Amino acid sequence: MYQYDRKSCKAEEFINHEEILETLAYAEANRHNEALINEILEKAKKRKGLEHREAMVLLDCDIEEKNQEIYALAEQIKKDFYGNRIVMFAPLYLSNYCINGCVYCPYHAKNKHISRKKLSQEEIRREVIALQDMGHKRLALETGEDPVHNPIEYVLESIKTIYSIKHKNGAIRRVNVNIAATTVENYRKLKEAGIGTYILFQETYHKESYEKLHPTGPKHDYAYHTEAMDRAMEGGIDDVGIGVLFGLELYRYEFAGLLMHAEHLEAAHGVGPHTISVPRIRRADDIDPDVFDNGIDDDTFAKIVACIRIAVPYTGMIISTRESAACRERVLHLGVSQISGGSKTSVGGYVEPEAEDDNSAQFDVSDNRSLDEVVNWLMRLGYIPSFCTACYREGRTGDRFMSLCKSGQIQNCCHPNALMTLKEYLMDYASEDTRKIGLELIEREIPNVPREKTREILERHLKEIEEGQRDFRF
Repeated sequence: MYQYDRKSCKAEEFINHEEILETLAYAEANRHNEALINEILEKAKKRKGLEHREAMVLLDCDIEEKNQEIYALAEQIKKDFYGNRIVMFAPLYLSNYCINGCVYCPYHAKNKHISRKKLSQEEIRREVIALQDMGHKRLALETGEDPVHNPIEYVLESIKTIYSIKHKNGAIRRVNVNIAATTVENYRKLKEAGIGTYILFQETYHKESYEKLHPTGPKHDYAYHTEAMDRAMEGGIDDVGIGVLFGLELYRYEFAGLLMHAEHLEAAHGVGPHTISVPRIRRADDIDPDVFDNGIDDDTFAKIVACIRIAVPYTGMIISTRESAACRERVLHLGVSQISGGSKTSVGGYVEPEAEDDNSAQFDVSDNRSLDEVVNWLMRLGYIPSFCTACYREGRTGDRFMSLCKSGQIQNCCHPNALMTLKEYLMDYASEDTRKIGLELIEREIPNVPREKTREILERHLKEIEEGQRDFRF
């Protein structure tokens, strides 16, 4: 086996090309090896995760009976760690000005016919009120990379604006941030601004492909981009989210690289990724996904989700409105724990829907349902839509969150908080049908809260929510 240093913070050490190639060859050679696959599954049942080579064998496995075991185990691990909760969020696009040349993104600098926009603080205020009026409590802030139009000062001012807005019963309780790789100093500033999770997608872990896909701009620097999470953690951000854009490179290579990145964060910082995202390339202005010949079908996508859940059981898994309702429903069972609802990927799109000839969106949305429709759908599937952000408020982040999650104790916090925030949504924002379904769901779920004292507190708070009292935090 190739020797590499997963504790090293140099990108080409912890995402080692030779190790990935050896991993792919090892998995291909053992995809029929039933004895080895059984051994890996037995290890996975301990809920401690898998090494990237082990997970790669499961991904490559072509024994149908064993694949069904993989799916069943992924679904059970998801239930063990996250129960039936699904965390809700929405993206908020501040600006699509960008100086990079990413060939798969419509924000690329050479795209002269996309409508370039940047929200003022007053426009941000209106967008946030629109999101609050839907019922959202958690946002993922998005912006292109442009030091002139989108400097860190603009991002910080925008976060301050978002947190300051209280409209009716609405409040954005947590802002996660998805902006370009930056410096340790800037990560410290983001931490001081009170962000939740810092999210950055690698796009592709294949260095040669990465550099071709990012021919110009600061994002061209593979090492600087790949090492961003190490700088973020050095800057005090202990919750980070990673991901790749499936379809840019061969999915097996990306899968191995993604897990190696998770292993590196655990080894070097003691905390693995808080979230892993699994977007697939989608059609957008000036972008035709058919140009990229590494696309994956829904069956392969579902197996990737299942194998990530088994390999990294503690991580939150995110799927956006890039995917259809049918696809999202399938992977909810296999590992996904966070989804967006009622999303707009255009700049300013929540207040004023864009005309067809005025497109500023980053990608086409496949699931166009409103937040109320998504909440209703989730509850009909037996899930609890959760708007909770209490872990950030109470300091349950980084290694503190991970220790609770890995031990299974986090459900003692998350389950009652999910029910309270769902009740809050139902009373303030839900349609009549959604409210009816939700209140019935809450009544069924109260007995499942693990501790009697917690149930007493929960029932009191649920009654206070119904009476309009909001003097507690979640």
